[in-house]
Amino acid sequence: DDDDINDVASMAGVNLSEESARIMAANSDLVGTQIQSCKDEPFLAAVPLHKRILETAKKLGITDVPAEVVTFISHATQSRLRTVIEKVTVITQHRMESYKDDEWYEQATDVRSQLKFFEQLERLEKQRKDEQEREILLKAAKSRSRQEDPEQARLKQKAKEMQQQELAQMRQRDANLTALAAIGPRKKRKLDSPGLLTIGGEGLSTSGGSQAGLGTPSSRQYARQKITRVNLRDFIFYMEQEPETCRSLLLYRALLK
Repeated sequence: DDDDINDVASMAGVNLSEESARIMAANSDLVGTQIQSCKDEPFLAAVPLHKRILETAKKLGITDVPAEVVTFISHATQSRLRTVIEKVTVITQHRMESYKDDEWYEQATDVRSQLKFFEQLERLEKQRKDEQEREILLKAAKSRSRQEDPEQARLKQKAKEMQQQELAQMRQRDANLTALAAIGPRKKRKLDSPGLLTIGGEGLSTSGGSQAGLGTPSSRQYARQKITRVNLRDFIFYMEQEPETCRSLLLYRALLK
């Protein structure tokens, strides 16, 4: 049989010894190595989880639970938690998306501008009412009638309190202006270097070389990691979409919060 194989290989123009030497030379780093599986580390603590499983199993008439069941439940919990986090993260990222700069979308309504307009109207209306009340109080304070009723006396007293309050505000404003004039103009620190990073009031250079007067000679660039913040609203939306939790008691408790 070996002779027949050699004959077929020689007929095809293949030298088996050369091919074997070439394979051994290409995979020389793998020869003699031993491959073994990694240690299976459970996601949850084994002892408390085993105790909890035994307590639940005894209610169903099961007295013995092997360690493989604990490991399997631990891995299943890890996989389930990873799936939940991935889905909730996608929901949060969709919520944080902004379509203001997208050319395929145009803004139909601006609720924020409308609310600001209504707030400005309320502010103007309140200012107008305050001006009217101030004029009434000033007229009551300037009246010189000898026979004054209790309402007129109350208006005079209120006008006097208003004038005192305005005088105190003017004094406070003048005191603030005097203090600012004594301190002098506040100078803002100019960041001339494009690689300057301010942390805790100290200048740190993020460029290649060290610069004098920047607090430290060592240069280190601090990369800010993007953080996705998930709130309760995102998690409620996730539970409403999932068939396992759309009718669960946990969803109803979350909705009541």
